[in-house]
Amino acid sequence: MVPIKQAWTVASYVLKQKLMGRKRYPLVMMLEPLFRCNLACAGCGKIQYPDHILNKRLTPEQCWAAADECGAPMVSIPGGEPLIHNEIDQIVAGLVKRKKYIYLCTNALLLKRKLDLFTPSTYLTFSVHMDGLKEDHDEAVCRDGTYDTAVEGIKEAVKRGFRVTTNTTLFEGANPERVRKFFDQMMELGVEGMMLSPGYSYEKAPDQASFLGRNRTRELFKAILQNPKKSWRFNLSPLFLMFLQGKLEYECTPWGSPCYNIFGWQKPCYLLQDGYVPTFKQLIEETDWDKYGNKSENKKCENCMVHCGFEPSAVDDTFGSLAGFGRTVRATLMGAS
Repeated sequence: MVPIKQAWTVASYVLKQKLMGRKRYPLVMMLEPLFRCNLACAGCGKIQYPDHILNKRLTPEQCWAAADECGAPMVSIPGGEPLIHNEIDQIVAGLVKRKKYIYLCTNALLLKRKLDLFTPSTYLTFSVHMDGLKEDHDEAVCRDGTYDTAVEGIKEAVKRGFRVTTNTTLFEGANPERVRKFFDQMMELGVEGMMLSPGYSYEKAPDQASFLGRNRTRELFKAILQNPKKSWRFNLSPLFLMFLQGKLEYECTPWGSPCYNIFGWQKPCYLLQDGYVPTFKQLIEETDWDKYGNKSENKKCENCMVHCGFEPSAVDDTFGSLAGFGRTVRATLMGAS
């Protein structure tokens, strides 16, 4: 569930873009202030750089300027591990001042001892990376004990009044019943909502065997989400959940989640690296968008059903027509099962 104030801000923003006739507009800015992480997950393609790259950081001023330039109402801060950045509190404070809705993505290994750097705000959410029950999560991130540490961080953050969500990436071999039990555990912790996505097959990721194809993704998510419990709360468009199950078809919206990092604006999206440009205007106007997405026959896109590419498509569908809005209302009331 998303707070009414945030939902209204996003809805107003999208409708404004529609009224202005803008075909391509950003919904969530992906801000990567660093690539360095304190984990080495086998499915990650962001930490395979040499040390001189991993040691680079964006300054708070660079982060704020990029957010101003992009104009998206929401800013997701992945990495790497953002809590490693020694100025992350300043980055967040500047974005809160700009009234951006921030999802600070973290593995939560440092969360409990870093909470004093932040102030609870409707604009700040800690999005904790949790990939399943204890054994499944620890195996996915390649380190024992991470689940317990993350749970401690979640409990403390919730206790202090912070908004907390979870972010779960699923790969081949995920057990639907265990994932459903995991949902129950996260709800018991008091998190605001859960985000779900199939993993994207980063070329640099050490483990290439665990990435899901499109048909397998649909089978897995249909098994997980059938007859959803009323207690489950998802921080996602219900239409995106239907898309994951193969009940709706969408084309990717790669410009919906533009990425800014230490190299500049990443072409074409958060997941693919086909070059960089210095300005957001250049990213939108100079990228050959027809080269990307499932219909493009680009091999890098053929199996992608990832949240950052298709959640914007679902949101655009919601506000693009009365039919799309009706689908969203029905799915919200009845569950995206």
